Amino acid sequence: MTYSVQQLATLAEVSARTLHYYDEEGVLKPAGVKKNGYRYYEEPELLRLQQILFFRELDFPLEEIKKILSSPSFDMSEALQDQRKLIEIKKKRLSGLVKTIDKTLNKINKKTFMDDKELYGNFSKEEMERYHEEAKEKWGGTDAWKQSEIRVKKMGKEGLKKVLEEGGKLTEEIAECMKSGESADGERAQKLFARHYDGLRAFYEPTPEIYRGLAEMYVADERFKQNYEKVAEGLAEYMKEGMVYFADNKQ
Repeated sequence: MTYSVQQLATLAEVSARTLHYYDEEGVLKPAGVKKNGYRYYEEPELLRLQQILFFRELDFPLEEIKKILSSPSFDMSEALQDQRKLIEIKKKRLSGLVKTIDKTLNKINKKTFMDDKELYGNFSKEEMERYHEEAKEKWGGTDAWKQSEIRVKKMGKEGLKKVLEEGGKLTEEIAECMKSGESADGERAQKLFARHYDGLRAFYEPTPEIYRGLAEMYVADERFKQNYEKVAEGLAEYMKEGMVYFADNKQ
């Protein structure tokens, strides 16, 4: 089925002007233009518009959306799964804010006691922003992700296997360092984290900023955390502390 600009605008509950703007910006081109000059849209364009609206709902700038959707590595199925996760996080945060409003109303009406720290408990966007950045990398929106794709292809299966094995051995060394009582910011530990930092070059060129963000993810993302906790209890937090210290002191 084909849709005119007005029909699609009505269907998607956006303005016709918005569709014209998306066309001008190159983020959503029509399937074609009829002899009378009218644009028309088909299923691929409808799905692309849905992606644009999801990304907009998640506060992605239009220029960023254009890059993501145009990336050869973009996978709509993966994007939908990650968008669902991000929207669930947003839903949880907004639900928390509603509860904060209710508690505050009761507080100012002197109906119930409310601890002062509860006034701000649900304003943080940290979890949302963390997954936002992770999703951008996955969808091909960052240079690091693009570099990683290229380098992994070049190294092949055997090369990748070797890099992962070396990474596993280094993780074991860091775990042993932790078990020995060495502080994460100690000289021995920091030499290991320097190797860990350099090891990322197998995939992409690291920066202190990227490394610091990766450190936060090791603790905040349950998937990463469990991988390190399987090696040694407390290793995820130790990794974070050591990596953040290294990034902060990287010359």
